[in-house]
Amino acid sequence: MSVIKHKDQRVGIFIDAQNLYHSAKNLYKSRVNFGNVVKDALAGRVLIRAIAYVITTESGEEQNFFEALGKLGIETKTKDLQVFYGGAKKADWDVGLAIDAIKLAPKLDAIVIASGDGDFVPLAEYLQTHGGVQVEVISFGRSSSSKLRECVDDFIDMDEDPKRYLIGNRGGFTSRIPKFKS
Repeated sequence: MSVIKHKDQRVGIFIDAQNLYHSAKNLYKSRVNFGNVVKDALAGRVLIRAIAYVITTESGEEQNFFEALGKLGIETKTKDLQVFYGGAKKADWDVGLAIDAIKLAPKLDAIVIASGDGDFVPLAEYLQTHGGVQVEVISFGRSSSSKLRECVDDFIDMDEDPKRYLIGNRGGFTSRIPKFKS
């Protein structure tokens, strides 16, 4: 993959929080250090927006998580968990993330998708062809779509240094990210 990253690039980071959460939980029985995810995705460039797409539950137990993301400079977009008759649950932000990425593409030089979900392949291809932006992905490689990895301009495999992207026994968020720039 040939990718250019320079300090003046305007970057938008779109975080599929559920995807990273479940990957970290299933692969490592741990939680994600979203501060380091954003820091490495940004790679010293200019952050325009960092948005995490998250799900709310009736219990509201995720409120502290949302506040922690906000303190890191990550905007959150929330959607209620849908519970269907019979107990089936659905929580999906794929379309919302895709629409936001397409809407913001004219203001960005690079879009980073923090997810390994193969459903984002058409988004990546569209952004590269019609949006004129560099498309990058950061996620746990072992739980990432091979088609997504192949079609993007750069792939950061969080499995190569999992300790960096996981929250250890200390708990909490350990890294700061730069403030938004206009």
